[in-house]
Amino acid sequence: MRSSIAAAVVAQLACGIAQAEVTNVSATAFTSNFRAELKASGDDAWRALVQLPRWWSSQHTYSGQAANLRFDAQAGGCWCERWADGQSVQHGTVVLALPGRVLRVQGNFGPLQDLPVQGVLTFAIGTRDGKTALRMTYRVGGPADAGLEKLAPLVDGVMGEQFKRLKSMAETGIPE
Repeated sequence: MRSSIAAAVVAQLACGIAQAEVTNVSATAFTSNFRAELKASGDDAWRALVQLPRWWSSQHTYSGQAANLRFDAQAGGCWCERWADGQSVQHGTVVLALPGRVLRVQGNFGPLQDLPVQGVLTFAIGTRDGKTALRMTYRVGGPADAGLEKLAPLVDGVMGEQFKRLKSMAETGIPE
């Protein structure tokens, strides 16, 4: 099983140098895909990924401070935010952690949290021909009255910004 997962990750990552796209957009679902070749090792990419508070933008937090984010990169782990006066939010829950290769989180981010939808965010890291690639896919589905076709461009834009910051963090140690 382990080698088939690794092979699938490498195959998916080999698709391009730096690409982003929203696919399957409808009233009931959308998928945001981001992939890039990194000027960093797979280990550097993983270390950056699990340091979520360092690369996630403070503008896209409830508290206005990414430093308030906590991220436990293991199955059942919380992507949570806590700040003054006991305020908190659970952004997502880790459902798959294969260190150095795949991290999957179930969560409804931003405007999706108030909707009866299901979001799955997957980060995949792979190496092929000595090159490291990073892929981020966010799949969201729900009922037609959720209006996901209207939210898809907004969510895709925010996720694209975070992907860009993660890529920069992996390559330079500094989010863009």
